[in-house]
Amino acid sequence: MSGDGTPIDDIAAEPLLPALLEAVLGIGTELELRPALQHIVDTATELIGARYGALGVVDPERGRLTELFTAGLSDSDRKRIGHLPEGRGGLLGALIKDARPIRLDDLTADPRFSGSLPGHPRMRSFLGVPVQVDTVVLGSLYLAEKRSGPFTEQDQELLGVLASQAGIAIGNARLYGSTRRRERWIKGAAAVTTALLRGENAADALMTVAESARLLADAHAGVVLQPTDEGGMEIVAASTVGDPAGIVGTVIEPGSPVLVQLLGGEPVFIEDSSTDPRMTTHVRSRFGPSMMLPLQSGGKLIGTLALPRRHGGRPYSAVDRLLATQFASQAALALVLADHQHNRERLAVYEDRDRIARDLHDLVVQRLFATEMMLESTRRRAASTGLDELLGRAVDELDSTIQEVRTTIFALQQPPADAPTSVRGKVLRETDGAAVLLGFRPSVHFTGPVDTLVGEPVGRRLLAQLRGALAAAHRREGVTAIEVQVDATAELPDGRTGVRLTVRDDGLREDGARDTTLTWESPR
Repeated sequence: MSGDGTPIDDIAAEPLLPALLEAVLGIGTELELRPALQHIVDTATELIGARYGALGVVDPERGRLTELFTAGLSDSDRKRIGHLPEGRGGLLGALIKDARPIRLDDLTADPRFSGSLPGHPRMRSFLGVPVQVDTVVLGSLYLAEKRSGPFTEQDQELLGVLASQAGIAIGNARLYGSTRRRERWIKGAAAVTTALLRGENAADALMTVAESARLLADAHAGVVLQPTDEGGMEIVAASTVGDPAGIVGTVIEPGSPVLVQLLGGEPVFIEDSSTDPRMTTHVRSRFGPSMMLPLQSGGKLIGTLALPRRHGGRPYSAVDRLLATQFASQAALALVLADHQHNRERLAVYEDRDRIARDLHDLVVQRLFATEMMLESTRRRAASTGLDELLGRAVDELDSTIQEVRTTIFALQQPPADAPTSVRGKVLRETDGAAVLLGFRPSVHFTGPVDTLVGEPVGRRLLAQLRGALAAAHRREGVTAIEVQVDATAELPDGRTGVRLTVRDDGLREDGARDTTLTWESPR
């Protein structure tokens, strides 16, 4: 007790209260999660007087650290350490599993200590508290090597206050992020439904689903598989960030472990496609985490939507899986509705063509034939005059016309084939697909006879560049306009004539400037 009866601990705590209040207020002013968490660990390290500090964020599904914010470690320290701990064991694992504070004068003497990573600075004193909301552990906040001696109970209480603020920040950020992702998926599904009901053919409809799902899931690829006659599944549409070469046409052979689930309409979630024994295709080595979702409606399996991320990419969360599954269900329904609508439109076209054919046959051909017979009769009666040759030519012309009309009638009675998609059409399809997520339609300008001059190999590379540029623009902030120009008569720097793709957007770049321009050129 002091002379006025105040406990010594309370006197020691008084100078820290303003700093603690300032720290809590400073945390509250951060709008972004990552800066807020870095501010928390920096504040805790400085306030308690520790040499090192760290705040780890836990993946609630996998029980391991997914991010680690540190204080006191230099860039060279980080390079020496390399891979940061995941918190599966040791003291960090104990903080996650037991969710109770740990205060140690010598962490190396604790039986839970599992050793330090190579290159890690030497540490003795240790103070760690769980970061949690209610009973859910969201991470851990810990300090090491207090400068003025061992950590105290007061240090533990102060660190607990900051950990509670970290828990609130992480919880709010995850809730906000989940809400935003849900909103994006709902808008994306509605936009895809609208796009499909505009009357695309089957191939374009599947590509629309694959492209939209890839962008919404932030996946490296979006592919659609359909059952084969042999009992397997084949990739029939693929949208990728880079070149999709070798993906379309890939077949999952009958007997593959993953095929039973897919054909049964069950979703399949994979942590790493390259190592999962259920994956047997040759393209699996390109990918890491993946979702394979059934496209089914009314008990009928249309196909499977697969959304793989890059090898070593961020795993999908439970929210990601739920939203993607709901999207796949709505996309399947939209595909069925679009197919029915397409069939109705085709039926209407057939009926109209049949009517036209009947009218041509019943009215036009009959009248032409009657006129031909009248002229033929007149020609015979006028055989002795000079009109014979003229009337003969008229009869021949009528006969030729009748044959052409009959050919037209036959063509009208045949089912119309889908016209092949041109380079111009593919460019417009890519920009239409991007408009689904951008909220506006990019403007497109063509110079020269694009479809005539741009061949298949160059056109494929041009579309890959366009797809990447549109995806990059979608990730930039504040994009309100995108201009796409395809010039098939461009003069290249080497003097040759080739094709030039230019994509401009008004988004915010990393350097703070606006307007980004991508230019790609190639000889034809």
